[in-house]
Amino acid sequence: MNLPHAFCFLRGLALAAVVSVCSAQGVNLSLDGLLCDSAENPLGIDSAPPRLSWKLRSDERGQRQTAWQVLVASSAEILAAEQGDAWDSGRRPGDDQLYVSYAGRALKSSERVYWKMRVWDRDGQPSSWSAPATWTMGVLSTTDWHARWITAAERQPDNATLLLRREFSVKPGLRRALAHVTGVGAYELTLNGARVGTDLLSPGWTAYEKTCLYDTHDITALLRPGPNAAGLFLGNGMYSVQKAEGRYAKFTGAYRPPFAIAQLRLEYADGSVEFVGTDDSWRTHAGPITFSNIFGGEDHDARLEPAGWDRPAFDESAWPHAVVADGPGGQLRGTSHTAPPLRAHESLHPVAVKEIRPRVAVYDLGQNVSLIPRLRVHGPAGSEVKIIPAELLNADGSVDRSSVGGPRNNAWWRYTLAARAEGAEWLPKFFYHGCRYLQVELSSPEGQPLPVIESLDGVVVHTASAPAGDFACSDELFNRIRTLVRWAQRSNLASVITDCPHRERLGWLEQYHLNGPALRSEFDLTRLFAKTFGDMADAQTPDGLVPDIAPEFTKFSGGFRDSPEWGSAFVLSAAQHYTWTGDLAPLRRHYEAMQRYVAYLAGKSTGRILSHGLGDWYDIGPAKPGRSQLTPIALTATAFYFHDTVTLAFIARLLGRADDAGRYAAEAEKIRAAFNAKFFDAPTGSYATGSQTANALALVLGLAEPAERPRVLDALVRDVQSHGLTAGDVGYRFLLRALADDGRSDVIFALNHQTEKPGYGYQLARGATSLTEAWDAGRTSSQNHFMLGQITEWFYHDLAGLGAEPDSPGFQRIVIRPQPVGDITWARATHESPRGKILSSWKREAGRFTLDVEIPPGATALIFVPTSDPSTVREGSALATQSVGVNPLRVAPGHALYAVGSGRYQFSASAP
Repeated sequence: MNLPHAFCFLRGLALAAVVSVCSAQGVNLSLDGLLCDSAENPLGIDSAPPRLSWKLRSDERGQRQTAWQVLVASSAEILAAEQGDAWDSGRRPGDDQLYVSYAGRALKSSERVYWKMRVWDRDGQPSSWSAPATWTMGVLSTTDWHARWITAAERQPDNATLLLRREFSVKPGLRRALAHVTGVGAYELTLNGARVGTDLLSPGWTAYEKTCLYDTHDITALLRPGPNAAGLFLGNGMYSVQKAEGRYAKFTGAYRPPFAIAQLRLEYADGSVEFVGTDDSWRTHAGPITFSNIFGGEDHDARLEPAGWDRPAFDESAWPHAVVADGPGGQLRGTSHTAPPLRAHESLHPVAVKEIRPRVAVYDLGQNVSLIPRLRVHGPAGSEVKIIPAELLNADGSVDRSSVGGPRNNAWWRYTLAARAEGAEWLPKFFYHGCRYLQVELSSPEGQPLPVIESLDGVVVHTASAPAGDFACSDELFNRIRTLVRWAQRSNLASVITDCPHRERLGWLEQYHLNGPALRSEFDLTRLFAKTFGDMADAQTPDGLVPDIAPEFTKFSGGFRDSPEWGSAFVLSAAQHYTWTGDLAPLRRHYEAMQRYVAYLAGKSTGRILSHGLGDWYDIGPAKPGRSQLTPIALTATAFYFHDTVTLAFIARLLGRADDAGRYAAEAEKIRAAFNAKFFDAPTGSYATGSQTANALALVLGLAEPAERPRVLDALVRDVQSHGLTAGDVGYRFLLRALADDGRSDVIFALNHQTEKPGYGYQLARGATSLTEAWDAGRTSSQNHFMLGQITEWFYHDLAGLGAEPDSPGFQRIVIRPQPVGDITWARATHESPRGKILSSWKREAGRFTLDVEIPPGATALIFVPTSDPSTVREGSALATQSVGVNPLRVAPGHALYAVGSGRYQFSASAP
């Protein structure tokens, strides 16, 4: 049974089947998870208007929301009195719970509001009020900025850092203080010597000439009556990448001076407000980080730290004044447009330390991951600790940087000690690196003892995007594969989704849609994806091209700048975003830009065939991995041209643009006809070369003629069984989907449940701890690269069976369809959807198949119960056909199919 075709038939039945359940005593429906612009109690909201979301909780079957009410108040006291002086929505009929637009009075810059809400259940009874939540506005107009961009008066040396400071007074009676602040390329704000917040490498990476992100912090607790001091420490990040001898850089950009803008808002109990903003009264000084490069590393000389520079009463008389300047040029945008910040997570302690020669030791952290070292050391002033990161080791035990930039393209952290009696602790500010091994080299001034390492750990760093899913099964190899992929996913979640956390760190766009479902199964990436759609829009050229990377920090050539499989992320990832989150805003905001991209592809085509790009990157062919070898580039390019056009028709329908939808649908049919005329080989029932990617794309995207689908599928299965895995970056997801969607997960199991041939198990058998760039884990390829990690989607969606209808907004219509294969006896997956927790957990035992399901309130689900005898299906203690809240729909081959509303269910049947 083909799910996409089945949905149209079953949707009406499923919605009609949302449970006739007797009312319980009282209201069994509550709320939590209140969000504003997809963030919890956020500071710096600058959307117009803010949008509110919430989750429902109930242990009662079939429970749902029939109406809602939101109160927004200017104080906690007013809200506690159940009044909304900013907005009282009143009772609004409907099941809306995602991205409800605030519709109250106009809110002011920096204003904090308090809100809560209640809902009415399926019987029309009101719930209790939710716990209160808050949001704080950002700076809503340029006229509300009481600050200017500033920089140093003199040009700074390449890769240098800059300190900025300002003293100010705070009156008694301070009620609240906010900081709206940013610095490029990266900044750290301190007040009275204390760091503000825990974010790392802020702000997020953007095309700074178009967009600059700023942060908002509540700084009330860090200020005191009387003298205070603010300090800004500026590094370079992706904003200014300059080449240096012996240090690695993926590219070299134009020199750009460091800039900062900061506005401190001081609110007092008497109602008065004061501002402390960046201007030419601030002072500047060279930073003690003498080398700051996002690729080459970070050198910190503690001897150059001006003691007390960010505290009151510091002698700043020798520090030059800052100058006011125009800044990078980009529009300032706040929290509504940012990804979650980069933060420190767990620490990895060395599992082994080996001295490989005098003064040189290698620390093995046991795991390849994106990290910053935390060093504790003591020694004489001027002594140095140099830390070189790598993923691999040479035969002599030294680090091998072949996979992270090459042996002649080095990167390191270096710490030079100051004269201190006690040990120093150092956590670098502006440089992280993916690695497992740290080679530590010690040196000291002549005649002085070497520094002594007291401790050295690796601090895992990545975005603060929350985990959203969990998966496990009875097969330990598959569990290890999931962990292998997940470490690579974590390592590449920055303010963009990077390809690798070391030698490139660029947002290669094909990952966004090909790995979108795999990534989103594991993490809540709502804000990260929304931010990156802005990056794609900023990167789009006047003729409509969406380049392969965004932000486009450097311009590559040929297919490395213009490959349809990459640029299509602008259309395809935004459509996926709607399915996973229910958020239409990116589609509305970028619809015209998406149209321009599809028009660009049309202009590049000849007879509706595209012939440029990278094709199925890193497939397994007869030569070294790299450019597509087995599948014609024209086939993959044209397939994605078709995919974009079909998807744009879908988006147009969602946006109520019926004429556009019809036009794109008609054009898609013409592309489909051209594709089949060009690539389908009727005698063999295959496409082009018969590669796995060619046939899988034709099946999954609906390019194959319906009558030919069985032959194409047979050809695909034969190729996999004959040759093993050959699909690459572009084709592998479609190989998984083609097989799983047509009920051949047994082929996927056999393909991946092995360690002898290139693939996941092969990498694990050779010691990989994170997914590698190439199937064969070649040493010159990145050893921390999630690009081939689409198997995670299959673990959740197919093996465990947790999914949603393709066009269902935010998991409103869930599909539970497990595919038990091989000797796996159980599998379990959970996902925290925008509406709440979803569970699909099954086991095979003693001839019975048991399936436990949990559906959140407000959602419905289709449940496919695998069974050899549908008449044996039970739900709980009753036959499923007689169970309250369970509506039988039909019997499909090997399955019994049911529609349910929210709640917990346990199905059991004769095992298939």
